[in-house]
Amino acid sequence: MIDVILPVLNEAEALPWVLGRMPAGYSPIVADNGSTDDSGRIAERLGARVVTEARPGFGAACFAGLEAATAEIVCFMDCDGSLDPRALPEVTRPIEEDRADLTLGERRAAPGAWPVHARLANRLLTLELRRRTGLALRDLGPMRAARRTPLLELRLADRRFGWPLEMVLRAHAAGWRIEEVPIAYLARTGRSKVTGTVRGTLRAASDMGRLLR
Repeated sequence: MIDVILPVLNEAEALPWVLGRMPAGYSPIVADNGSTDDSGRIAERLGARVVTEARPGFGAACFAGLEAATAEIVCFMDCDGSLDPRALPEVTRPIEEDRADLTLGERRAAPGAWPVHARLANRLLTLELRRRTGLALRDLGPMRAARRTPLLELRLADRRFGWPLEMVLRAHAAGWRIEEVPIAYLARTGRSKVTGTVRGTLRAASDMGRLLR
């Protein structure tokens, strides 16, 4: 069994589609980060394990899910309908075959799925990451996989939007093998808290920029 950590803040619309497409052998853990739309109850009714994280922040929700996980391999993915859970086996395969220690889903966006401002911010961050580390990455990968115990040993500290970048930086510093896997990126369900708004994108970019500095 592989645990799939889904940080959630008001994703009631997308949850049935996401959880309904979870592959066999992949167990969803919904980390509810203060939803007001019954996301947690809906997830429980749909068979997901739900953990609650009162402290606001994307990284806080991810870490709560990571602590609650018990599987050797864990995945993280957005729960807004922009990522298809059926891509998870492709992302986890390099980990299972011991060809990589961290895999990142490189987004191949459907038309209109990835707003220009968000795509540009991601591009600038990955270019700076490449310059500083030498990692030939093209995306910060919102769908990713790693082994749980080594991931905990990285002692990730960011509890905001810097969490995904900090994971890559600390994994690289620890000598991890990092690999990208192409995945489809779809138009999300509902309005995004991050990429759907310029303000949200700037907030995430600011958190990640702080880590690079």
